[in-house]
Amino acid sequence: MGKLAFIFPGQGAQYVGMGKDFYEKFPVCRQTIEKAAEISKLDLEKICFEENEKISITEYTQIAMTAVEAAILKALEEQDFYPDITAGLSLGEYGAVLASGTMSLEDIFYTVRKRGIYMQEAVPKGGAMAAVLGMEAAEIEKICEEVQGVVSVANYNCPGQIVITGEEEAVEKASEKLKTVGAKRVLPLQVSGPFHCGLLKGAGEKLSQVLEEIPLKEIKIPYVSNVTAQMVTEKQQVKNLLVEQVSSPVRWQQCVETMIENGADTFVEIGPGRTLSGFMRKINRNVTVMNIQTVEDFLKVTEKLRERRESNVGE
Repeated sequence: MGKLAFIFPGQGAQYVGMGKDFYEKFPVCRQTIEKAAEISKLDLEKICFEENEKISITEYTQIAMTAVEAAILKALEEQDFYPDITAGLSLGEYGAVLASGTMSLEDIFYTVRKRGIYMQEAVPKGGAMAAVLGMEAAEIEKICEEVQGVVSVANYNCPGQIVITGEEEAVEKASEKLKTVGAKRVLPLQVSGPFHCGLLKGAGEKLSQVLEEIPLKEIKIPYVSNVTAQMVTEKQQVKNLLVEQVSSPVRWQQCVETMIENGADTFVEIGPGRTLSGFMRKINRNVTVMNIQTVEDFLKVTEKLRERRESNVGE
């Protein structure tokens, strides 16, 4: 039997009410979200569970999403479910770092809170992102290079979906040009900054100072880096990759391909939405994909994982 992979979604998947049933049902989830609230000095119950504007503002979204993903992960660990390999898209990489065992829960929350603030401050105004559908990566990269101003690829999500990022005017120009040369659609994204481009380098530099103070343990479970799409097995690699990740493209399709090449055949998406499950169907239809965003999902998935474990023991 192949390996089990846990994958964690990034910013944009958040919604009001995410994680509420876990918070109410499992003490470990309540404790995890309360710990994130304590460290961030934010009312995360209000941000996650009640109608509010903060949930879509980067500096609040990032810690809220990470708190919910960490809470679900802790519920899985409490029932003795651990992945063989893990990865997360953009912000979701912090869920993977937590699952890897190299950074403590408290340090993850502290780092993510700072990351959200720094990314918000780096480009408080201007900047845009757009999803380009139905076009090859090389063609998109070429158009971005031809357009004046800052515009580049932010995310290699899956075949047929790539996200561009940069200065608002440059992204608009690139979007128009991409439509004329064959993109099926180019959709502006509702984001609060042009993530994963050179405009965010300052945020990465500030994050580097935070990470310098964070102690790391040896990696127990390898994770795949967004920056390199390679497995991270040595703790010495972690900090530089997390700094680079702020302003580098997210190579998500390549991350998934790396996990499959290394034996992963069952993927569990942990956190709000089903974005990664959707990407997975376009990357490789031959793997099993499950999703946990509600307690109902959790109960179904853990039952399947138990069956998988028992059949594995019997082999």
